[in-house]
Amino acid sequence: MTTIAVTGATGHLGRLVVDALIARGATPRDIVATVRDTAKAADLAARGVQVREADYDRPETLAAAFAGVDRLLLISGNEVGKRLPQHTAVIDAAKAAGVGFVAYTSLLRAGSSPLGLAPEHKGTEEKLAATGIPHALLRNGWYTENYAGSIAGALATGAIAGSAGDGRIAAATRADYAEAAAAVLLAGNPGVYELGGEPFTMSELAAEVAKQSGKPVSYQNLPVAEYQKVLVGAGLPDGYAQMLAETDGLIVDGHLDTGSDDLAKLIGRPVTPLSDAVAAALKG
Repeated sequence: MTTIAVTGATGHLGRLVVDALIARGATPRDIVATVRDTAKAADLAARGVQVREADYDRPETLAAAFAGVDRLLLISGNEVGKRLPQHTAVIDAAKAAGVGFVAYTSLLRAGSSPLGLAPEHKGTEEKLAATGIPHALLRNGWYTENYAGSIAGALATGAIAGSAGDGRIAAATRADYAEAAAAVLLAGNPGVYELGGEPFTMSELAAEVAKQSGKPVSYQNLPVAEYQKVLVGAGLPDGYAQMLAETDGLIVDGHLDTGSDDLAKLIGRPVTPLSDAVAAALKG
């Protein structure tokens, strides 16, 4: 019996990982869903999954959460700027609990990426390496779901805005990334996996939205500073909007593309095509 824990198990990705583990043959009672609020995991408990409290910001909750765990999936936190200390607390607790294998959801080419999100991921990877725990780095590219909001807005305005130019984005669905994580956890194989789907440009995304919706939609490429203003106007904090706009500008140079087929190999099938992801977004 191998006990597998998933952090952030009530989040969008975490729930899908639990689903994928069960679909691939894991027994629910051998899965530990660690969450900040156990009440939000009542549905997982009803399926027979063990539910334990674990808060990245409260290290005192982590020892009990990881007790008896053989393999752990550390899903990166969503608070940019706080993630490295949060992840360090989790890794330290896993080490103390005797966890034998850790998989971490990192960023595409985190060790060399110029993206603003990369340093915290790089630091976490280095922390994992320093512990000596066998581990896997799941270097996820962009989620296609990141564009759901843009698609909804495009139906009203007729345009998807950005600063990516003709850069290619090897995005994939959360479900694909979750299935890859489950495969790695069940196999317990250390390694570095550069994960992404079939690349597309923002113009191709706009064309697919137009095709499926029957409405005119085009891609509006903007200077980074102008795109930042658009994001601020949409309600994002200025600092976060700046980071997203600068990230979009780096897409031009291929920093969210990958020639790797690691994702398809791990899930044992072709990655979900852009057309399916757009269809899901249009259905809401």
